[in-house]
Amino acid sequence: MNQPQRPDEAPPGRVIPLPRATPAPGAAVPPAVARPEVTRRVTPRPADEGQGFDRSRFSRQVYPLRVLGLSLGLLCVGGTLAAQDAPRWTWALLLVHCLGWPHLARWRALRSADPRRAEYVNLGVDSALGAMWMAIMAVSVVPTMVLLATLSIDKAAVGGWRLLLRHLPIMVGAFLLAWVPLGMPFEPATGMAATLAALPLLLAHPVAIAFTAHGLGRRVRRQNRSLRALNRTDALTGLGNRRAIDEALAAEFHRCERSGRPAALLLVDLDRFKAINDQHGHGFGDEVLRRVGLAIRGVVGEIDIAARLGGDEFAVLLPETEPDTAIYVATRIRAAICAQIFERAPGLRCTASIGVASVAPVADGAEAWMERADRALYAAKDDGRDCVRAAP
Repeated sequence: MNQPQRPDEAPPGRVIPLPRATPAPGAAVPPAVARPEVTRRVTPRPADEGQGFDRSRFSRQVYPLRVLGLSLGLLCVGGTLAAQDAPRWTWALLLVHCLGWPHLARWRALRSADPRRAEYVNLGVDSALGAMWMAIMAVSVVPTMVLLATLSIDKAAVGGWRLLLRHLPIMVGAFLLAWVPLGMPFEPATGMAATLAALPLLLAHPVAIAFTAHGLGRRVRRQNRSLRALNRTDALTGLGNRRAIDEALAAEFHRCERSGRPAALLLVDLDRFKAINDQHGHGFGDEVLRRVGLAIRGVVGEIDIAARLGGDEFAVLLPETEPDTAIYVATRIRAAICAQIFERAPGLRCTASIGVASVAPVADGAEAWMERADRALYAAKDDGRDCVRAAP
């Protein structure tokens, strides 16, 4: 069915932005043609992928947690040492451990060729030193259990049960190495002051671990969304890819079946694109495809979905669009592509053939809808190219 190629007005009920193009300096600009605004989509890339892998990230995540844990651990162990009237050397050792070890551990990890592996060794040192304080405190029940829980949460959060089980022999060995030379002291009773001193570590450290895990979970979800977007985006044009349009087409077909609302599908194929590649090279051909993608994006509305099917073929899904409006949009896209002017080839006139198919209630499904648009596209090719044809 032949349709007018350049209607003067858009059908009522739909606002269509004018096509836009990039003219060469001094070239005549067709009416209602302007340069498209290019919105560059920057997708966040996980830091542990590719050449930008940040090997010190893990150490920087552990450092504030270690500072917090040992600061509160100073209070926890110190309360018990004070209640037991511990000798001065234990206080000196406690201060060096709690105030100096976090910074030494970070320095050691950052200077290592493998910071992540060095940090795992630091976690082993944490386990050994924590077990040593259990022995020095004469196994006072409350602070000992708080230290044991804190050390276990650390290992489980980092490496799960496997890392926790691997560190248990380290803790047992360090405990015995300290406990036996001290004469195996055993004072399980814990006074009120020592119990209160242990409570901040019992509360604050697990909460800090939980917030850290929550932040990591949010980052993973953002990265998953970015990956899903990449899997549905054509890298060359920034439009959707074949997967994106197939999913959108199936969803729109079912929506139209339920609601009876209109929709249309456009298939756009560049005319004699192989000749452009042969004459100007594939690099210039990629530039043509990018500019065609911009031209299509400059015409379609916010609810429309534009995609590159592959090669020089594009598709545009138009929800809530009547047949006459779909033909108008297709004509605008054809005009926008034709208006493109290329600095490297000023004489090149890029044209496109477009097939239009409105959703049909009796259609067999989304695939049949695509086939009807494809037949309309071939009709446009057979009628001499550079035109729009609609499926009956």
